[in-house]
Amino acid sequence: MKNLYLETARPQVSAPALSGAQTADVVIVGGGYTGLAAALKLAGQGARVVLLEAGEIGHGCSGRNGGQVNPGLKALPDDVEAHFGAARGKRMNQMGSDAPAEVFELVERYGIDCAPSRTGTIRAAIDDAGVAQVKALVAQCTARGWPVRFVDAAEMAQMTGTGIYRAGAFDARGGHLNPLGYARGLALAAQAAGASLHGQSRATSVARAGSDWKVSTAGGSVTAPEIVLCTNGYTDDLWPGFRQALVPVWTYIAATDPLPAALREKIMPSRAALYEAAWDVVYYRLDDAGRLLMGGRGPQRDARVEADYGHLTRYARKLWPELKDVSFPWSWHGQVAITDDHFPHLVAPETGVHLMFGYNGRGIAVSTASGRMVAEHILSGGAADVALPVDGALAPVPFHGFWKIGAEATMAWNRLRDTLRGR
Repeated sequence: MKNLYLETARPQVSAPALSGAQTADVVIVGGGYTGLAAALKLAGQGARVVLLEAGEIGHGCSGRNGGQVNPGLKALPDDVEAHFGAARGKRMNQMGSDAPAEVFELVERYGIDCAPSRTGTIRAAIDDAGVAQVKALVAQCTARGWPVRFVDAAEMAQMTGTGIYRAGAFDARGGHLNPLGYARGLALAAQAAGASLHGQSRATSVARAGSDWKVSTAGGSVTAPEIVLCTNGYTDDLWPGFRQALVPVWTYIAATDPLPAALREKIMPSRAALYEAAWDVVYYRLDDAGRLLMGGRGPQRDARVEADYGHLTRYARKLWPELKDVSFPWSWHGQVAITDDHFPHLVAPETGVHLMFGYNGRGIAVSTASGRMVAEHILSGGAADVALPVDGALAPVPFHGFWKIGAEATMAWNRLRDTLRGR
């Protein structure tokens, strides 16, 4: 089992482990998109920033995800406004709409080597419920002036190379990229702006130090008046109640080597990124070298054997029987953070403390925008009216201690339901 991105993402980032006692204006815990985007914004405005990452930069889901730059939040736009209210909901929707452009603008501005492709995204329907969902998405996006159009079954077959889909919604705002390459590019840009990044520096404690906060690691400590904790799907007990405010859900990916030219013409000729409108979401894309990357949920644990990825490779061959003799030599997995309401959260439980989490599988674009907004909130002393509401307390996921049992049971049931509906 090998992560393809570790072989293809360039360049490397030098981020030595923290050593000794340091001071900063802001200390960030978490070296994924949120932390890196925040560090870039903060350092660019002259703040002294120290970022701590338990592994290598981009080690978590920022270096393991499907690479899809998806517009919007998890919920449909009307549901977002119903949840947050008209004014706040409109701003949240606009943030989600603008987030992919923010990603691609950063890629262009800093020359990030991550194989960016602004070829759009497709939400694909396999059943009646999916058709209703994509129709609602198209109608609600069109009403807001966003470039999302309905695609019928015949055009879906042309765009994807498979006849399984009954309809789809094509969104021109999205695309895809090499996610680890993007994370590393953000890291290099943050370093160039003056941020200090430290890998292999797991934060072991957070404690008051007078009016400041002290974050300790095995090799040193950082004291600062402001801290940002953005460990998302890899959150532990560093801050009381943080781990209980989200559920880490494992997502799995299997990938081929570069496909022959004839197969590339057959599989996803649109070159868009696709995710299915089903409870057990499957997502896939062709990368810049013509590799097929198939992703979806899997066993809710660390993968043990190649068979743990078998559901993805079998489904790929169902979509495109031409793949029957094609191997998938790459396979890896990571953890995404799911919140009870399926929305991202910015929580400030104490003065100087900022917890950012919960992208619910929409991480590349929304986490980038969220990191920037956390930085704006800090730089303004809390005065900036960012799109994200700032909550004062963490809300635990109900029955959090039983989440794995519930997740396994719910996935099994819904996977069966999707199968009976035709997937």
